Formats: sequence, C-alpha cells, structure tokens
Amino acid sequence: MENHHPPKDYKTVVIGVSAGGMEALSIILPVLPKEFSMAVVVVQHQKEGSGDYLISHLNEKSALTVQEAKEKHPVLPGNIYMAPSGYHLLIERDFTFSLSMEERVNYSRPSIDVLFETASDAYQDQLIGVILTGANSDGALGLKKIRENGGLSVVQEPESAFSNAMPTSAITVAGADHILSLDKIGPFLTRMSGRIF
Repeated sequence: MENHHPPKDYKTVVIGVSAGGMEALSIILPVLPKEFSMAVVVVQHQKEGSGDYLISHLNEKSALTVQEAKEKHPVLPGNIYMAPSGYHLLIERDFTFSLSMEERVNYSRPSIDVLFETASDAYQDQLIGVILTGANSDGALGLKKIRENGGLSVVQEPESAFSNAMPTSAITVAGADHILSLDKIGPFLTRMSGRIF
C-alpha cells in the first residue's frame, strides 16, 4: 500500500531553549550522528558574553561541529549553529545568517521567535521547530508560524522540562505535532534527517 505521507526533505532544525538549556542541549545534540543531513540552529537565552563555554562544552560531546552563527555565513547541513549572545539571529531567504541589535523580543535578545519566524519564511515546509525548557513564552508565536507554513513542530514534554513555562506556552499557542521527552528528541531528529530510518 502506498504511503500518502512520504518523508519530507527537511533542510534545517531550529531549536529554542532557555532556563535549563545546557543540560537539555547536552542530551539532544550528542545523539545526532556525523552523517546528519540537516543544519541545526539554536537560540539559547544567556547573559551577554557567556556563549563560548556552552559552544566548547557541546563541541566536546557532539559528532557535528558546534559554532557561533556569523553574519552572512551560509546555513550548511551537518553543522550546529548557536546564536551569539546579545544579537537576534535571523535566517535570510538566501539561507544565510544575519545578526540584528534591534529591541529585545519577549525580553530576550536573541529571541527564539525572531529566529523561528525568519527561518520559516526561508524554509517554508522544509523546517523543523523544536521548543525545549524555558521560563517564558518566547518561541510560541514562532512555532505557530512554522506550523502555518507546513513545517514540523516538536515540543519537549512540559513534565520533563527543567522549567515548563516555555513548552507549555508553545503547546497552548501553537500546538505541537510531537510532544517528546528529552531523550526521544535526538533520535527523532535523526530519523527525520532522512538518512537513517
């Protein structure tokens, strides 16, 4: 029997995370295999100037290269990009990054909504949005836009989150295609990358 829902060719995963983020990312990102076929772009709310430790910590654990996203650099598959602290991170329609010092959104810069909304404009239905632990509602509207554009939405089970406000808000505002515990998200993304089924 023919499958009416063949796997989409997803290009990029955007992840939004706040309080409890280092632990959450340390569980998800090391699971992604070297042959992972998508780019991963992460907004982690953090104090300005505190990003270098997180990047080096995750690089030690991950098969993929973890690096800070840079202005005008292309978004390349098989890489993990972290938003620099103090800047909004946007993805342009030509699939390059841009950085902005515009006003905070949801009290945050970088803002998850800003990344998710611009990524959704660029990738349309080839985008996966993931909301993890966090103490505010940033990301809920961005995830809603991803779903409206035909992308896939994944939210951490609020009960398993260090801080459940962000995942709860995302589910309330946007709904979710998949609500998963932290340990299930990495394997799920690996399956969605189209290389390993």
